[in-house]
Amino acid sequence: MHAPGKIIDPQLLMLAYRSGIFPMADSREDPEVFWVEPRLRAILPLDGFRCSRSLARTLRRGHFTVTCNAAFDAVMAACAAPRRESDETWISGRIAASYRALHEAGQAHSIECWQAGPDGEPLLVGGLYGVGFDRVFCGESMFSRVPDASKVALAWLVAALRRAGTELLDCQFMTEHLASLGAVEIPQARYLALLKQAQRPAGQSAASGVAAGDDAGVGTGAGAVTGLPAGFAALLEDAEAAGSSSSPGKLIAQSLTQMS
Repeated sequence: MHAPGKIIDPQLLMLAYRSGIFPMADSREDPEVFWVEPRLRAILPLDGFRCSRSLARTLRRGHFTVTCNAAFDAVMAACAAPRRESDETWISGRIAASYRALHEAGQAHSIECWQAGPDGEPLLVGGLYGVGFDRVFCGESMFSRVPDASKVALAWLVAALRRAGTELLDCQFMTEHLASLGAVEIPQARYLALLKQAQRPAGQSAASGVAAGDDAGVGTGAGAVTGLPAGFAALLEDAEAAGSSSSPGKLIAQSLTQMS
């Protein structure tokens, strides 16, 4: 199904996500979008992230400066850029504008990885973006310009979502990269059940055997937070409370290696 127009209405876009559907385009210049409901859905269980020794070491050593919502537009542009000249992107101008509107409304978020450039200026070298609501985060796309940058962004995302009590991390389609990090593929019907459960009213406990993730995350017991930005901020506060001997990267590495 195609829908012409300059921007997808934010309410319609959020209704689609809450119903297990998301938009794509055939090319960067395509003015239309089509709505996708995969028969098989990739999710990353928040208690099943595979943190290798090398990734844990990178997190502990702080090779990257990591931020949240500091450069949403730049992350989207990098995700939409073709990896090779022959590549096409599903992130059209219309889709990009639609997610910028969601970001301005506080419903789309980004994680950025930075490194210092030749003159000391911060360079964006990796990141990801997605849509968040209730106890759900739907990852849209990620990119990496240097080794491990996208893995570090995903590790911070998982830790922040765990800290925020998120239950469902949707990856949409399975890739070898995601599978290596712990993503699994489930039928769409199962995904819809998890999605419904993660949108239950506040204060209502999860039904046994239905939640896709683990409510306990880094800093459990330090106070309830909701949403990626709040979870990200809580990680920084946890590291500060731990003193000079710790850092968010060290806390994240410790938490994720305990799960692996």
